[in-house]
Amino acid sequence: MRVVILFGSELGTSELVAGVIADELSAHDVSVFDMMDFDPGDLDVSDFHIVVCSTAGDGELPTGAEPFFDILDADACDLTGLRFALFGLGDTIYGDAFNKGGEIAAEKLAERGAIQVGEHARHDFSSEVKPQDLAREWVQTLPIPALATS
Repeated sequence: MRVVILFGSELGTSELVAGVIADELSAHDVSVFDMMDFDPGDLDVSDFHIVVCSTAGDGELPTGAEPFFDILDADACDLTGLRFALFGLGDTIYGDAFNKGGEIAAEKLAERGAIQVGEHARHDFSSEVKPQDLAREWVQTLPIPALATS
C-alpha cells in the first residue's frame, strides 16, 4: 500500500511535519505532495492518505489547501473507500479557531465518502511540544495494517 502525504500550509510548518512523517515511514512507498500541486482527481482509494493541515486566520483552511478543497467541492469527487489520517496544526491562543483548518479538511473529505482513521492529531503551538516530535509519536499509532507487515 502506497502512503500519500498531502500538506496544506500557510507558513511552511505543515511541509516540515509532512517531511518528518515521510522520514518515519521511509521503509515504505511514500510520496509527499503540496496540496497546491495535487489534483483531487488523482486521489486513489488503494492508497492510504495522511493529510497535514495548518489553520489560518480566524479558523480557516490555509492558503496552501484552499485550491485543493475548492476543486474537491466543485468536482464533487467520490472518495468512497478512501482512508485518511489527519495531523492538524493550530494554537490554543485563538480559542474556538484552534485547529479548525484540520477539522475543515477532515469534514470535507468525509463529506465525499472518505473514512478518517486513527486519532486526529492536534498540535498546539502554545505547548512546549514541537510539531515534528508530536508527528513522530503520532505516526507510530496509525492503524495501517499494510505498514505493520511491509
